[in-house]
Formats: sequence, C-alpha cells, structure tokens
Amino acid sequence: MLSFTRRVEVHVCTRPVDMRASFDRLSEMVRSELVKDPLSGHLFVFVNRARNTCKTLYWDGTGLVIIHKRLETGLFSQFNRLWGGQLQLTAAEFFLFLEGTDLSKRFIESPEEFRIPTRKRVAC
Repeated sequence: MLSFTRRVEVHVCTRPVDMRASFDRLSEMVRSELVKDPLSGHLFVFVNRARNTCKTLYWDGTGLVIIHKRLETGLFSQFNRLWGGQLQLTAAEFFLFLEGTDLSKRFIESPEEFRIPTRKRVAC
C-alpha cells in the first residue's frame, strides 16, 4: 500500500509517453519537460497515448521507483487542455486517478496547507 503526505507534490506530464521508457528516460523527461528534479521525492506521472497504462516515477531516498499500472477495463482520465503542459495533483487526486476516476472536469483545488504563524520574539 502506498501512502504520501500532503507535502509530496504529484506532477503529471500531459503529453502521451511511450511506456517502454524506464528510469533514465523518464528522469530526463522530468528534467526537460516538467523542469523538475526527479530526485526531489515528488511523484511524476506519465500516461500512454491509449490512456490505459501509466507510470509514476519517484525517488524514495535510496533509489528511483517506478509504479507501473495498466487498467484492465476503462481508461485513465484525460486532462483538461486548459491546464497546459503541466498539471499538479494532490495525493488524494493521484490515488483517484490510479483507480481510473475521471478528473477531466476537475475545478476545485485543494485548499492551501494551513501553517501556524510564528511569533516574533522580542528581546527584553
């Protein structure tokens, strides 16, 4: 079972990807197309043209990991073209995506993470 915190970002490449790609090629795509660091600990999602297979690349601290999933029935969600070349999902949306949930009409963004304001210490 996979589990990620809200601090893990999930970046989706909206361009179809050849699923023969492995660690090196997917890492290079993260650097060139998503302009991110594949060793950041964030998740990077790639989907094939037929939208029945996806790969997720992430760094677990000791090495790169690929999660490869093929849907036996149905397709992975299309992404709204208004989002451009990059799309970021929450961890919850990522798990819905892996189940084949339609996210094409996604418009409600998850709220920003709440942070408790720090008090400024005044020297006495």
